Amino acid sequence: MSRQLASKWRKTAALMKYPVAAVHIPQTKAFNSGNLLQMLSRYGMVYVKPIVGGGGYGVIRVSASGGAYRYTHMKTTRSFASFSQMYRSLVRVKARRKYLIQQGIHLATIQGRPVDYRVKVVKTQRGWVFRSLVGRLARPGLCVTNLSKGGTMLSGRRALGLSLPHISGRHKRREMRSLTLTCTYIMESQFPGVGQLGFDYGLDYSGKIWILEVNTRPQ
Repeated sequence: MSRQLASKWRKTAALMKYPVAAVHIPQTKAFNSGNLLQMLSRYGMVYVKPIVGGGGYGVIRVSASGGAYRYTHMKTTRSFASFSQMYRSLVRVKARRKYLIQQGIHLATIQGRPVDYRVKVVKTQRGWVFRSLVGRLARPGLCVTNLSKGGTMLSGRRALGLSLPHISGRHKRREMRSLTLTCTYIMESQFPGVGQLGFDYGLDYSGKIWILEVNTRPQ
């Protein structure tokens, strides 16, 4: 029976201990008013995510520009003239569970729709082996790519070719696999008993790989 770990916070903290992984992790902080204002001031856009949960459920995109504050929840975007107004509304709309704030990465897109990548590995008698590397294209109008929210699955090769045609897709797939193995050994050392992992990666327009999430029960 493979060990499962629900907390995004614990998984992020484990990887942050290792510089080789930490450079790929967006800044992450606990959800509160002060942290949200600070991160919006620094990055302009962040994602507010439930600490426990999957399938893109409860993920909210928050941004600040030109003196206005906005958040997008599912397909609805609301704008506010002040941070305090936005924050009060955000607290009402988010699910009643603990949240974290993650630095917003401007993902490479295909026809304006964000794309990210899921890499799955499983532990076998021969050690860890790759099961898949696929792209996930967000449904039009949504900021989450999850297939359960209407996202479209593409081969990793096709997703990279369409979203980052100026970068070698073969090299990026190799880099994702290398990072996956490194992070898999870190996760196994920190959480003995894990037997399957799904790494969600986002690539920005420079081609940098960002670790958006790690799943111990990948779908």
